[in-house]
Amino acid sequence: MTNAPFKNQHLSYSRLTRFEQCPLSYRLHYIEKKQAEPGLALRFGKTIHAVLERLMKEVLDDERSGPLSEERAIELYREAWSAEQLTGMDVFAEGLRILRDFIRDQGVVDHRDVLAIEKEFRLPVGPFTVLGFIDRVDWVDDETVEVIDYKTNHQLFTRDEVDTSLQLSLYHVAAQRLWPWAKKVKLTFWMLRHGVRQETTRTEEQLADALAYVETLGRQTETATEYPARLNANCSYCDHRKQCPAYADALKGKREFLCEDLADLEAVAREREEVARLAKVLYARKEELEDILKAHLTEQDELVLGGVRYRMFTTTSLDYPLDPTLSLLSEATGLSRDEVLGKLGTIDKKALDALLKSLGKKLDKPRVSLLKAELDAHADKKVSPRFWAKEVA
Repeated sequence: MTNAPFKNQHLSYSRLTRFEQCPLSYRLHYIEKKQAEPGLALRFGKTIHAVLERLMKEVLDDERSGPLSEERAIELYREAWSAEQLTGMDVFAEGLRILRDFIRDQGVVDHRDVLAIEKEFRLPVGPFTVLGFIDRVDWVDDETVEVIDYKTNHQLFTRDEVDTSLQLSLYHVAAQRLWPWAKKVKLTFWMLRHGVRQETTRTEEQLADALAYVETLGRQTETATEYPARLNANCSYCDHRKQCPAYADALKGKREFLCEDLADLEAVAREREEVARLAKVLYARKEELEDILKAHLTEQDELVLGGVRYRMFTTTSLDYPLDPTLSLLSEATGLSRDEVLGKLGTIDKKALDALLKSLGKKLDKPRVSLLKAELDAHADKKVSPRFWAKEVA
């Protein structure tokens, strides 16, 4: 294998992040061109994206305005599900829920407001060309476009992850070039499982930094001679995990380092990080195996395997409606409703967040944000020490 410049025909966000997260996966995928075996999460995400792309593209092609068709969405979902050869009633139902929620949250769509679906772009970055596809671009006003990227992630991104996303930075630059009249670019991750839009923007300085990083990382992919595996929580979803010796060793709990002197903090930290990486891989593998068992337990009451009994069980929680609960307690204790309420006196954060989200449909966003800030000012904050660790870039 030579190290001549510009081995890549092009760069892409997925190519760069694969190299950044695990050079071995990059080598297997792009250099050795091994057969990829995407897991359920990737295939499910691809299925949902395919449905939304077709659904919105039909709106553009037919120049329609109005609510999206749930019936058509389900028809497209069945086709995409079969094409990906997915299985599992629980996964199928999750997809239906995501699509129905999307149609509800989308509301009325006007084809004139949708500028592009699955829009290809090519960006010159130093000696490279960055190729990509944007899920969707909407017209906001005469000087603003909104770039939308659909995500089927189980977890929401942190604010820092949204504000520093390299993917969104590249999309911003692409949108500026494709629609040069747009003075502003709104960047959105539409988190489909949660019905949440995580929004951000970029400054010119941030965009310049992102392009410089892309060129730097691109040059690293050209000059690399070693491609070490980097174990992380995403290993169980990697489409080359079956070809990765490091992943196989991790599943066996194979260790490379053991701290012999617990007074040596460098050694303690080194072993701790190795154990943490192994634990993430093993826990993700445990969840994967449990999902298989759970799927079988939907068809039978229990499984007895290897001397272990597996069953599904349900838990029950009670929510007490405010008015009748206060009335009953007030009558029983002789206290006033206000006195009873003061003794109960806390509100579940999850319920409060849900209420504020519903208010967001009636009140303008700044007013809801101000209300949230005022509520937070009255909240009792409990602080408890927690161990925290993060790799230094």
